[in-house]
Amino acid sequence: MFYFLIILILVVALLMALVVLLQSGKGGGLAGIAAGGQTTQILGARQAPDFLEKATWTLGWTFLALCVMTTFFIPRAGGGSSILQDRADELPAGAPAPIEAPINGGLEGDAPAAEPIVPAE
Repeated sequence: MFYFLIILILVVALLMALVVLLQSGKGGGLAGIAAGGQTTQILGARQAPDFLEKATWTLGWTFLALCVMTTFFIPRAGGGSSILQDRADELPAGAPAPIEAPINGGLEGDAPAAEPIVPAE
């Protein structure tokens, strides 16, 4: 399901890029190129920008919804359980959790304190 949603997101993104490029901005854009300039004759002067704007909003919301849905289907490594949970399951019932020594001696402040040096009188 995850990979299907990723492919769907890719298709929606490509369609959205195409629709955005077809919109006419201040400089005319690529909207005049579509169908050899026949767009305004078939759809009317104002209907093409309305359709492209609605298509952009629809594709944008679809893209956002698919991205949110994809987060629920991300495959988990190791069957979805954590290492800590696996270790806790291995302990016998009623046994306290073992305390492990820190790696590399722990923090610098963990070393035992030396005897204070008292000046001789």
